[in-house]
Amino acid sequence: MNDMITSYTFWLVVVSTFCVVAERIFPWRRTQPLLRPELSQDLFWLVFNGYLATFVLGGVLRHVEWSLGTTFSSLARRAPSSFQLLGDMPLAAQVGIVLVVSDFVEWFIHNALHRWGPLWSLHRVHHSITTMDWIGNFRFHWGEILLYKSIKYIPLAILGARWETILIAAVIATLIGNLNHSNLNISWGPLRYVLNSPRMHIWHHDKNPDRLAGVNFGVVFSVWDWIFGTAYMPRDARQPTALGFRNMSKVPSSLLYRFFVPMVSKKN
Repeated sequence: MNDMITSYTFWLVVVSTFCVVAERIFPWRRTQPLLRPELSQDLFWLVFNGYLATFVLGGVLRHVEWSLGTTFSSLARRAPSSFQLLGDMPLAAQVGIVLVVSDFVEWFIHNALHRWGPLWSLHRVHHSITTMDWIGNFRFHWGEILLYKSIKYIPLAILGARWETILIAAVIATLIGNLNHSNLNISWGPLRYVLNSPRMHIWHHDKNPDRLAGVNFGVVFSVWDWIFGTAYMPRDARQPTALGFRNMSKVPSSLLYRFFVPMVSKKN
């Protein structure tokens, strides 16, 4: 039992089941079907990105982390793991700090994914979603796993968080990410200036955003978008008229294309 509850896969199943049930009981878009187009693709992305990528990309990530750690050590004359900034802080404090630091880094990465052509060509796999529900959180190219984990490695290594901290932070981020994509009418009320939500994140997937690079890049927290002026969230429950990205019809929609060669065609 202990091994099960310390597994990310176990909590992925728990979080996913919770979102499925919640969407069935309290749907925001009541006419949205459960068996919607491209659901089979998203089931693949859920299994691959949520579970299999750990094994498939593990060797590459370990090599990248070793290279980054070696380079950092040669420049700083200290290994990143020697800093141990979190020290013996209580677990709750460690989780909070890791969530904030990780999400802040992810906000910058996500912003770059929308502003630099080659990265956008990769990221538009995620923006090919046209019917939003929780499982859309996992529709993204595996290259993003390499990108996010590589850039976050040094900051998290310097913090020196306990393994329990990393697990809990990952589960919380997955829950918030699933909820952000879910068919649920949640805004968090006054907390909308701190936490991301379905009502806010759906505008990130607007097919025709008012701003060329888009809005609402926060993953767990919305506060970065409010601070840096990239936030957009109507006070009512309005939704975009269409989801996706401009000229999406010109980009192949097959799973094989999205998995292997999403960066071949030019930015749209």
